[in-house]
Amino acid sequence: MGKPAVSRDAFRGLFAFYAARAHHDHDSKGEHCLLRLFRSAEDIPETLLLQWSDRTELLGSETVGRLMDPLVRQIARGNAQYDHASDFLHTLLRDLGQKVQ
Repeated sequence: MGKPAVSRDAFRGLFAFYAARAHHDHDSKGEHCLLRLFRSAEDIPETLLLQWSDRTELLGSETVGRLMDPLVRQIARGNAQYDHASDFLHTLLRDLGQKVQ
């Protein structure tokens, strides 16, 4: 299996970025949810990271960002909840897959 173009740490960093943004906005509940996903991202299966890498390379970072930002905002606002970062990634990959078709 090849090495993903997007590393696990880079993917985890996305949660850290959004958690910092929630902290800046004084949204402690959103920050807590995003930090929980940050910690759980350590255990995302390699196969999901490879899919993530493939989709981000195919669609480009701007498209991925436009699809990802509303999902993360829903988490920060408490309108969406994921038990694990891999659950979030499954949802994101589904949405990205629809964009590819």
